[in-house]
Amino acid sequence: MRRLKKTVVMVGMMGAGKTAVGTAVGRALGVPFLDSDEEIVKAAQRSIPEIFERDGEAFFRARETEVLARLLRGAPCVLSTGGGAFLSETNRALVQEAGVSVWLRADLDLLWQRVRHKTTRPLLRTANPRETLRQLYEARVPFYSLADVVVDSAADLSIDEMAAKVVAALMARPDVVEEE
Repeated sequence: MRRLKKTVVMVGMMGAGKTAVGTAVGRALGVPFLDSDEEIVKAAQRSIPEIFERDGEAFFRARETEVLARLLRGAPCVLSTGGGAFLSETNRALVQEAGVSVWLRADLDLLWQRVRHKTTRPLLRTANPRETLRQLYEARVPFYSLADVVVDSAADLSIDEMAAKVVAALMARPDVVEEE
């Protein structure tokens, strides 16, 4: 029997698979999966694009930090964060203190394949969304590289195969998963 000792926080770019892989990791470890963006939407009773439009990104980021802090205080779970969450020094400190960060590292081409048809990405509502994605990617990679654990994505890996890679990486850390 495995016991998760601290919350696993999935970080990475939009399209990296944080929600899909995180859900499968939660299932594999027998713990709940939570999505910080969904929790923000519940608390604000508005969609993320609506929050960005009405209140701005700074307001959204402040709510994101509040939600992250609250969820990290709860029982260990697998938590997916929005692509920008780990850029905040405050958020990284919260995660480092109470959880373990896992960067799902995917290259730009793979990310573009996954997000190019989605209309739910407020940051990609630009004249050249692929260029916007490239700029976000280049700006964010240095922050994601600070994660505790890095797991590489590949187009030919299924969600369950990716989840197995994440679980294997977590099992290598005695501070995260305990065999009972």
